[in-house]
Amino acid sequence: MKKQLKWFDFFTININYLALTTRSQVLAPLIIPVLVQQFVGESSKGTAVGTIRLWALMAALLAQALFGIISDQTRHKFGRRRPFIFWGSLSEVVVFIAVGITAGAFSGMTGYAVLFALYIFSMLTSNMGHAATQGLIPDLVPDEKRGFASGIKALFELPFPVILVSFLMAPMVSSGNIWGAIIATIVVLVVCMGLTMLVPEEKCDAPKEPTDWKPFINLVLMTALFTVTILGMGELVKFFSAATERIGGHLLNGLAGVVGMCVSVVIGVWISIRVGLGFKEASAQPRYTWWVINRLAYMVALTNLSTFMIYFFQEKFGFAGEEAAGPAARVMMLVGVFVLILAVPTGWLADRVGKKMLLVISGLVSAIGVAVIVFIPNMTAVYIGAFLVGAATGVFYSANWALGTEIIPNDQAGKYLGIQNLAGAGAGAIGAYLGGPIGDSSGYTILFGIYAFMFLLSAIALIGIKETKSNRGDVLGV
Repeated sequence: MKKQLKWFDFFTININYLALTTRSQVLAPLIIPVLVQQFVGESSKGTAVGTIRLWALMAALLAQALFGIISDQTRHKFGRRRPFIFWGSLSEVVVFIAVGITAGAFSGMTGYAVLFALYIFSMLTSNMGHAATQGLIPDLVPDEKRGFASGIKALFELPFPVILVSFLMAPMVSSGNIWGAIIATIVVLVVCMGLTMLVPEEKCDAPKEPTDWKPFINLVLMTALFTVTILGMGELVKFFSAATERIGGHLLNGLAGVVGMCVSVVIGVWISIRVGLGFKEASAQPRYTWWVINRLAYMVALTNLSTFMIYFFQEKFGFAGEEAAGPAARVMMLVGVFVLILAVPTGWLADRVGKKMLLVISGLVSAIGVAVIVFIPNMTAVYIGAFLVGAATGVFYSANWALGTEIIPNDQAGKYLGIQNLAGAGAGAIGAYLGGPIGDSSGYTILFGIYAFMFLLSAIALIGIKETKSNRGDVLGV
């Protein structure tokens, strides 16, 4: 980077995160559940959402890695990253238009099949731009200004889009105006892409280096094994769902879900890390394995609370169809606001009282928050529970990442942090694919209870992590 960055460059470098998260918040918790319910009906809507989420998230994981590798080697006159952001955004516009047409032109399993294909394609196009956007800060921002740039990124990545979706797109979906939500999202995509084109990116003149495909091949193998684990546990859960439905054993079904998710998290992480690092290296880093388990267990619960929130409100409070999108979005907004408020001060606190203690607290408080939502049948209690989950999540985001960056070897940070990204995609896949059939057969109140247990599992996993004095900070006088 030869040019001096201006103050507004920090915004154009990060503005596409607003589009990426807005797109995600409109599709996953709002449009996809509503359309799946429209196409497949009440009896199997959770299972259908779980299936579409599993394959879409695995596609997203691989697409982001692939386009990251390709953009690294790009020598286009407009830069390495901007061409991918441009074409990824325009392709995503086409996908959203196609989703709107699908909502009105198809029905039944044909509509579901078309939606399935479009959602997979959306993961490919959005991650074309996402992978490139992630490269802008490392490419363009000097080391001494990356903290400021990352702070701007955090604003565009979580609170701003969550608030935007809650106040603009969610009311449209709630009133049945899906095209309005789609058009509003397209405007965000195009405006953010246009502003990103103002990034002062230059053609990379460095000679191309031989592309190292080994990390991507390892990721493909990891993803395949992880997917097989989830599919196997999914079949087990479906078997128990069918068996217990005949005898009315909803608690037994819930227990099967707990076991399936726990096995998928623990065994899935254990296998993935040993494929990614090698058995010998992974065995020498047991704290890393338990850190990823802590992260994945927490994210399984958090991610899928939003995925099935619409269905939970329909069951618990009797909202009709898409009407549940409004209160579901308000709950997500409440969680996002508290993450914004607490993430930074928690990072400061984690250096003084220890990350492990804060992570235990976050897991317990989140479980209590979900229990409040499940057991107290009024909307005030739901918002109180959302406050507890949001506050705990603000603590979790800072403390978990801080602990992980201290556990991993400094000279291999890229490899280790790349492998843990499986936790992000795996969270949605495990919680939705295994949870959907349980919601269909035993209800979404039971399912939310399982997610409360996954928060507890995130705290239990910390038993495998022994903090050193450097992890505990000032409390020990270090």
